[in-house]
Amino acid sequence: MKASRNYPVFEVSKKSERKIKAGHPWVYDNEIESSPEECENGSLVDVVSSKGAYLGTGFLSEKSKIRIRILSGNANDRFDEPFWGRRIKYAIDYRLCVMGDDFDCCRLVFGEADGLPGLTVDKYGDILSVQVLSFGLERVKEVIYKALVDELALHGVNVRGIMERNDVAIRELEGLSQYKGWYQAGFLPSPPDHITEIVENGIKYKVDVLDGQKTGFFLDQKYNRLAAAKIAKGKRVLDCFTHTGSFALNAAMGGAQHVTAVDVSQFAVDTARANAERNGLECKMDFVCADVFELLPKLAEQKAKYDFIILDPPAFTKSRSTIKNAGRGYKEINLRAMKLLPRGGYLATCSCSHFMDSERFLSVVKSAADDAGVTLKMIEERHQSPDHPVLVGVEETDYLKFYLFQVI
Repeated sequence: MKASRNYPVFEVSKKSERKIKAGHPWVYDNEIESSPEECENGSLVDVVSSKGAYLGTGFLSEKSKIRIRILSGNANDRFDEPFWGRRIKYAIDYRLCVMGDDFDCCRLVFGEADGLPGLTVDKYGDILSVQVLSFGLERVKEVIYKALVDELALHGVNVRGIMERNDVAIRELEGLSQYKGWYQAGFLPSPPDHITEIVENGIKYKVDVLDGQKTGFFLDQKYNRLAAAKIAKGKRVLDCFTHTGSFALNAAMGGAQHVTAVDVSQFAVDTARANAERNGLECKMDFVCADVFELLPKLAEQKAKYDFIILDPPAFTKSRSTIKNAGRGYKEINLRAMKLLPRGGYLATCSCSHFMDSERFLSVVKSAADDAGVTLKMIEERHQSPDHPVLVGVEETDYLKFYLFQVI
């Protein structure tokens, strides 16, 4: 077997070879046919086929089932500062192109889809919120952070702070510790306040990059919220699983007659109410702290009148083993919503788990419609916003499903 640049060489199975050639950057531990006895965790290694053909170079992660994350299939690449700078430049140039005026608040790096597996970077104005989920990237993160600051400066953005949101359990599978806090380096100023304000779709939100969910805010539904807002005009809207109130606020801003925002978390409800007040929309909204699964049948018993229901639940499944249970959960809330809506009413329904693929999710929604005795007219099928690009051949990057229906 021939290494490209004196890196340790890992021979992989034919199954893995096919995946890599199709564009998938992961090599699982059970796909490795042979490897050196000792390699440093997080080091660069070459991946070859059973016949010794070079397939790519990536980071080794000795404690993870994803044993190698391939960075490049170019045997001439050198993984130095210019390499990381190019990757960051490509990612930022892409967002400048596809997001246009929405560049101020967007995802700058989406892991594998940007050739930076294990890295997430969200931009909230001049603050970056970052997650590093790969042992190899952890070792070169300062170079990457510096590249982010330098490249953004070329576009008039002077980064005030980089918040590390490495408080996720998946890091432990990599042999990394969990923590969160401001990253401090000589190329950054003194850390700012961890609460900042963003404007998305003309709506103002307070974002807590230290204690907010994920990296502080869910950016992936940006344009789906606008699609829902167009439907909401003049209607009575029920927004379930409202979180910070983003769908509800877009509906209200879009001209809804009235919007009820529901979440099981009192903190989420209070946050949504504060965001409504921040935007002067509280007069056409009310807020309910309740379990959506329990609330929907109660509203049906009360013959509550809504013209448009939005279902944006958290991921009901994060593994293949729980897909069936997740399907039952998705079916129940969609069935309850369809029973509550009048004929001619509208439904927006979502799933944010890549394990619940579009075909399976649509099947679940169709089953709910059959049990409700209604027919669905599809208005629109959407996915995550383009700052969260889908890498064809890497199903994990295609996770968000959003459908708009009329119930007839």
